[in-house]
Amino acid sequence: MYPFLRAGRVLSRAIKTHRSPGIRASEITMRIWPNDLDTNAHLNNGRYLTLMDLGRFDLMTQCGLVRIVTKNRWFPVAGGVMVRFERPLHLFEKIMLRSQIIGWDEKWLFFSHDLFSGAHRAARATTRGLFRSRGQSISSQQLLDAMNYDGASMVLPEYVQQWMEIDRLMTQNQSEPVDNR
Repeated sequence: MYPFLRAGRVLSRAIKTHRSPGIRASEITMRIWPNDLDTNAHLNNGRYLTLMDLGRFDLMTQCGLVRIVTKNRWFPVAGGVMVRFERPLHLFEKIMLRSQIIGWDEKWLFFSHDLFSGAHRAARATTRGLFRSRGQSISSQQLLDAMNYDGASMVLPEYVQQWMEIDRLMTQNQSEPVDNR
């Protein structure tokens, strides 16, 4: 089940703080609840990704995108994730999610998400996403213009560029039959 209460908390915080538009990092503190656990009694690997959705939502609210997205009837779409799990997270453990935009190309925005328990990182993920409206993608430049972003362009880290090349290769090989002999 989607963490609607946590999402409401993120939105409520954004409404109360009245952030100004711009690109900044997001930090959300929360606890691991029973509905977050898998059969091994630690945070379910899919739930990590759901919590990272909240980080992107918080980034949207902090940089003024919620009003823009609502007005233009844009909706966010995740386009891929690369994740590394470093340590398990357990029931009632307090965690902090740090999310930030790390760059973009003409189509995608790229995000970094780090989940910490105390000083220890439990997981790191890189995701990409975009916005769509009426059957078409909103370009990164359209999005930045709508935010009135006037900062420098962010160069994608080398590992993201390699990930995109691997993704391109995976797409190329999708139609090849699998030999399970």
